[in-house]
Amino acid sequence: MINKFTISLVIPCYNEEKGIEYILKRLSRTIDEVIVVDNNCTDRTVEIAERFGARVVEEKKPGYGSAYKKGFASATKDIIVTMDGDGTYPIEEINYLVNQLINRNLDFISGSRFPLEDKDSMLSSNKLGNFILSILFKGLTFKNVLDSQSGMWVFYRSMLDQMNLKSDGMPLSEEIKMEAILNKKIKFAEVHISYKNRLGIVKLRKWKDGFDNLIFLFKKRLEIILKK
Repeated sequence: MINKFTISLVIPCYNEEKGIEYILKRLSRTIDEVIVVDNNCTDRTVEIAERFGARVVEEKKPGYGSAYKKGFASATKDIIVTMDGDGTYPIEEINYLVNQLINRNLDFISGSRFPLEDKDSMLSSNKLGNFILSILFKGLTFKNVLDSQSGMWVFYRSMLDQMNLKSDGMPLSEEIKMEAILNKKIKFAEVHISYKNRLGIVKLRKWKDGFDNLIFLFKKRLEIILKK
């Protein structure tokens, strides 16, 4: 709990035994519940998560978006914090981000990894892909977002009632930001965060995921325009 607000940490996982142990060992006492979404794990992710006291929920439908939507539906606290299960996002910066959300009277914060503090923490191809997608995201939302692909968000759980999240895959990362930015009732901001090398095996399908994100951006923006 921070400033009387309770906190849920939601972590989607598909075989992240190394990363989830790294994260949960560094867990702050200010976090009131940890929800690990088991997205068809076949390694020791679930065992390790339960050993550290996390609540494990199962989502059989594969996909980043599917896992997150299950985690959101399972969260019970005032503020939701998200991060990947690979140890790349800074668990030690959660308190800072939550305080930024509260003190700046914001509703949704997206962590921006750029500019990278450790330039070796991300492959050049990933940097290029993120740059291209972020430029397109900026053009579609008229918002200067540096990191449209960031997977670390901090927001009031009540904001989910104002969003229509559909993606079952990687595009959910863009979708949730677009929903927040284009909703005049939601106060959105990017806050810089640190970023580390991932632990475990890389599962991102660069070109396919990048193309899917690109197509989804345009479809989502069109959907929002037609609703107005």
